[in-house]
Amino acid sequence: MTPDRAEVDTEPFFLGSGADRRFCLFHQPAGTCRGAVLYVPPFAEELNRTRRMAALGARRLAAHGVGVLQIDLLGTGDSAGDFADARWDLWKQDLDTGAAWLRARVDAPLTLWGLRLGALLALDFALDHARTSDVPLAPMLLWQPVAAGSTYLTQFLRLRTANAMLGEDAAAQSGTKALRAALQAGETLEIAGYDLTPALALAIDALPAPDAMIPPVPAHWFEVLGAPGQAPGPASARVKAAWEARGTQLHVHTVTGAPFWATTAISTCPALLDATVDATLERAHVV
Repeated sequence: MTPDRAEVDTEPFFLGSGADRRFCLFHQPAGTCRGAVLYVPPFAEELNRTRRMAALGARRLAAHGVGVLQIDLLGTGDSAGDFADARWDLWKQDLDTGAAWLRARVDAPLTLWGLRLGALLALDFALDHARTSDVPLAPMLLWQPVAAGSTYLTQFLRLRTANAMLGEDAAAQSGTKALRAALQAGETLEIAGYDLTPALALAIDALPAPDAMIPPVPAHWFEVLGAPGQAPGPASARVKAAWEARGTQLHVHTVTGAPFWATTAISTCPALLDATVDATLERAHVV
């Protein structure tokens, strides 16, 4: 049986209890354990659109001997709380809890695997981890990272302005500047079915650009392009130059496929799965 076809045991469970209860899926490594991965999910509706790809990626890694923990963060998925309860620092605490559980289960350096805004959350968590823990990290996996927290917040706020074009919501119709002002004034905004609090929005808005979020270990940046031969966006080159000037290697991988985090119908990108497995299994050679 080839690794990609190996049977993978997936264990669903709740970590913690009450308000601290977080739903998790642990994909047990098949055969000899070769690593441990903590998946950091994307934001809001992108989480739902990418569940299929995340599950496929976790199973592929587990089939190659890498244990993978997926965790629904506070206020998301099947975990306790509402989205309005979510806070950036509490999400990092959830990751710390998940990392501790995974370390107790799998004796291997921890790989952080972040998707979209989850890539910035993984980078932020890695910086905290380097300051507070002596547990080693393995090279990171970053799927389609957003270019900046502020840019991403603007794009998310535009979902409300688009929906308000035919409505009577004057604040939304006036654009993202007015919505930002409402958040600054302490107002929680309903956007595409999610209650966005000022605390969470302003934390995202204030995130450093990835250029400045230099992790303590090398990283693999994966970018999905729409056509063969298409040039990647400028962000990856800018981040690579900034990181490597400070001594942290960034390996940029481009694959061709659909933007599965943005498509209305659930879609997948097989080439991204292949590239991720290859990079993960080669990480011991990254220095």
